[in-house]
Amino acid sequence: MKQSKARRKVLLAGLGGLLADLGIPPAAAQDAAKVMPRAYRVAFENDQVRVLDFVGRPGMGICGEGMHSHPAHLTIVMTDWQGVVTTADSPAKPRQRKAGDVFWSEAETHKLENTGKTNSRVMIVELKPSRKA
Repeated sequence: MKQSKARRKVLLAGLGGLLADLGIPPAAAQDAAKVMPRAYRVAFENDQVRVLDFVGRPGMGICGEGMHSHPAHLTIVMTDWQGVVTTADSPAKPRQRKAGDVFWSEAETHKLENTGKTNSRVMIVELKPSRKA
C-alpha cells in the first residue's frame, strides 16, 4: 500500500512538471485547503505543483461549497458522481463523471453540487507559478 502511495506521488509530481514545461500557467483563486479544511487534504506539494484530495457528501459540493473559484487545474475523478453545475454565465446543468475520468479546466468560478447518493472524490492538480529566470 505504501509503495502505491509513493508511486502516485511521483506520477503526480511528474505530471505537474510536464504541464509546466508545456507553458500552462496557473491562475489565482481561493485556497480550497484553507476555505474547506475538512473536505480538502493536501495530498502532495512541492515548488511546482499542489495536489488536493477532495471528498464531498451527497448534497454537498463536488469540488467546493457554493459558488467558488479554482485556478486552472487538472482533475482526476476517483469515484463515480453525478451533480449539477452552475456558473455566473449559465443556468444549472446536469453533469456526471466516472472514476478514472481525467480532464483539464481553465480558471473558473462555479457551483457544483453532488446530487447523487454517494460521496464524490476527486484529486485536483494545481500548477504553481514558474520560477524561471
